[in-house]
Amino acid sequence: MHDDESGWTEWDGRFSKVPDLSGPSELHGLLTGIVVVTQPPTSDEWQAILARIGFEPLPEDALRLLTEEAEDTAAALQDDTLDYAPLLPDDDHPLIERVEALANWCSGVLLGFGLTGGRIRKDEAEILHSLSDVAGLLYSDEDDDEEGEESYTDLVEFVRLIPVSLALGRERSTVASTSLLTGKPLVDAQGDALDHVDSDHDHAHTEGSDTPIVEHFNPARPS
Repeated sequence: MHDDESGWTEWDGRFSKVPDLSGPSELHGLLTGIVVVTQPPTSDEWQAILARIGFEPLPEDALRLLTEEAEDTAAALQDDTLDYAPLLPDDDHPLIERVEALANWCSGVLLGFGLTGGRIRKDEAEILHSLSDVAGLLYSDEDDDEEGEESYTDLVEFVRLIPVSLALGRERSTVASTSLLTGKPLVDAQGDALDHVDSDHDHAHTEGSDTPIVEHFNPARPS
């Protein structure tokens, strides 16, 4: 899908220069991870959430865009058509940019889910570890070939359904009833304490992977 159609162009313009944010995909992942567990936050709740994890207040137009996208995403995650998609740059962008955006999106999902204190149900640990693997992708110039393009496409199709699976059968809580605003310790989806969002830090790190398409980009991942 082209950048203008997916919303990437607008999001990139609104959020690409937000301090401490790696880019629009991370923020989209964050809101996705949150609305897997909670009802879509209001504008005031978004400002409070972002302030609590260390972001500066958003301008009104950016805040409105974030709030509306959270509502749309919450609906898409429960839609039987399974049309939910991560916000990623289109295929006109270099592969390295797309891989980095996908990794940032996965990291955002893990962070958002973890910040809510969402309960990890049976069999969900494995798919969260899969997100963690993608969040830790490493890319080299050697990956920029047809095989790399195919692996990227497979990865996107694989991870886009993970939030749908996490949302399936889960009754959404109010934002106020979760750890987003109650002052409970902030944790990521792996249960690690978070004091502040640091986009240069790998929030979701897991050793090992049985997913060949992840290993294509990440053959020598550090432990």
